[in-house]
Amino acid sequence: MTDIEIGIGKSGQRSLGLDDIAIRPSRRTRDPRNVDLSWSLDAYQLELPLMSAAIDSVTSPATAAEIGRLGGLGVLNLEGLWTRVEDTEGALAEIAAADPDQATRRLRELHALPVDPDLITARIAETKQGGGLVAGSLTPQSVERWHDVALQAGLDVLVIQGTVVSAEHVSSDEDEPLNLKDFIARYDIPVVVGGCASYTSALHLMRTGAAGILVGVGTGSATATRTVLGIGGGLATAVADVAGARIRHLEETGRHVQIIADGGMRTGGDIAKAIAVGADAVMLGEPLARATDAPGRGAHWVTAAAHDTVPRGGVTHVEPAGTLAEIIAGPAVAGDGATNLFGALARSMALCGHETIKELQRADVTVTSAP
Repeated sequence: MTDIEIGIGKSGQRSLGLDDIAIRPSRRTRDPRNVDLSWSLDAYQLELPLMSAAIDSVTSPATAAEIGRLGGLGVLNLEGLWTRVEDTEGALAEIAAADPDQATRRLRELHALPVDPDLITARIAETKQGGGLVAGSLTPQSVERWHDVALQAGLDVLVIQGTVVSAEHVSSDEDEPLNLKDFIARYDIPVVVGGCASYTSALHLMRTGAAGILVGVGTGSATATRTVLGIGGGLATAVADVAGARIRHLEETGRHVQIIADGGMRTGGDIAKAIAVGADAVMLGEPLARATDAPGRGAHWVTAAAHDTVPRGGVTHVEPAGTLAEIIAGPAVAGDGATNLFGALARSMALCGHETIKELQRADVTVTSAP
């Protein structure tokens, strides 16, 4: 994409969001019943291109199991309230009942409690009781400390997630920096890392051996990362750039890395557009927080909202849209696109003539916003 001159001595890439593009129909259409939404994460085959956000208001052991039953992958926050507070349900009810400012203060107070390794073990066990895969998220700063506990408890997929994740994380609190390539090579489970938003950072993350890359910085509807830190970019451009890095990595190694778009997607159309520019799957937060059976009970936040020194965002309240099953798989109960997200994805693919996720990635797209 051509750089835009900002001023003498500075230019920048134009960054497009999903609202700036649309999928162009092809010469054929298909029956939605013949569309295949499956994708693979390392050795695991998943029926829906869905990962839930590792946010306490979105993913609990119970909802992770339900998301797995529906065909997606639920991701527990292994440094959140579920591993700090034994009565997490009570804490979530307290947060949901408070006004946003009080709720945000209480959230940060609870996050000041230490992570309990016994609760990590217990939450993974609870999720396993529901059947299916168990995925859990740790930050780069804490992964060395807590990953052994999680793996011994039976974790199937590890997500190393932060606002921005690099191939080498340097911290003054560690004798040695966290080298993702060395870390990933030590274990025989798929590791997903992110977020990132550029070709170069994605290529370095792919070279660590990660099975998947989370793409999106400052794109979530509940995050204030762009406002507070001044970093981020449009999700459509970020995914397309990372997809370009994947082509180079595939040429170098013969290894295909999965791309998971993360943040700001609200409807099945958003999901379809994210895949059309290169994603294999999406990570959803707020759309799932709107479930009547979501653990947040209508309250929602991003993990950075509880940051102890530079929080980004706070607790918000979202309108209920339907049950978790209705939001993911339908039937739709309203015409706003908030329910039956993956039914809408299947219909979008069918109307544009694409049978699989890989085919949709090759779809033509148009830019609908003014330059």
